[in-house]
Amino acid sequence: MPRIKCIVSYDGTGFSGYQVQPGKRTVQGELERALEKLNKGRSIRVSASGRTDAGVHARGQVIHFDATLEIEPARWQIALNSLLPDDIAVLSVDIAKPDFHARFDAVGKEYRYFLLPSKHRDPFQRNYAYQFQYELDFDAMREAARLLTGKHDFTSFCSAKTEVEDRVRTLQEIDFSEENGLLVFRFIGDGFLYNMVRILVGTLLEVGTGRRPAESMPQLLNEKDRTLAGKTAPGHGLYLWKVFYEDEDHRFEN
Repeated sequence: MPRIKCIVSYDGTGFSGYQVQPGKRTVQGELERALEKLNKGRSIRVSASGRTDAGVHARGQVIHFDATLEIEPARWQIALNSLLPDDIAVLSVDIAKPDFHARFDAVGKEYRYFLLPSKHRDPFQRNYAYQFQYELDFDAMREAARLLTGKHDFTSFCSAKTEVEDRVRTLQEIDFSEENGLLVFRFIGDGFLYNMVRILVGTLLEVGTGRRPAESMPQLLNEKDRTLAGKTAPGHGLYLWKVFYEDEDHRFEN
């Protein structure tokens, strides 16, 4: 059975997250339903690079599954997209190595967070960018981002529901720029904890509005206390942008 690797994009608005949940519409559930139809009722389990929460989007989620049919990658893509709902699209399909794993082989990820800096509502952005009406000090935010970059224990920046004990991660890049009237935060790291990006965004916004000094970031990291960091930014502004693997150009150094 060939192992199939797919890059998948989805609009998270209508999903209760990526992972299968009883009685709820999920990305994984829709993918496995499409595969079941292709395989004449035989269920196929899909593994992803990681979960995304309700409302969170993906531009480059990576999944894998073991195929029971001998189909060319291009035909897999056509077949899956013909069966998937309009808010999920398979962008590419490849035959992977037999031992490839979308989650465990990933060496890094890029997330982006979209912010609408405006005092006026834009109904067309309501599901895709977080509206923020306050002025921001970008110099202070850049300094805070600089202090957060590198290898740290990010316990202060993950949900209290985080199950993993090892919370040391390396953030290679944190930056932000204006794109088409939106402020886009970009995070690249070797891994991310539960709600980590959204809490980082919430904290950087507090720095930007003067409610928290940029130079407090090292102490915040050292305290390892979630209650001391900023609020968790809403999920609808977050996008899983890309997943990196060892055989790609991008390299991560711990």
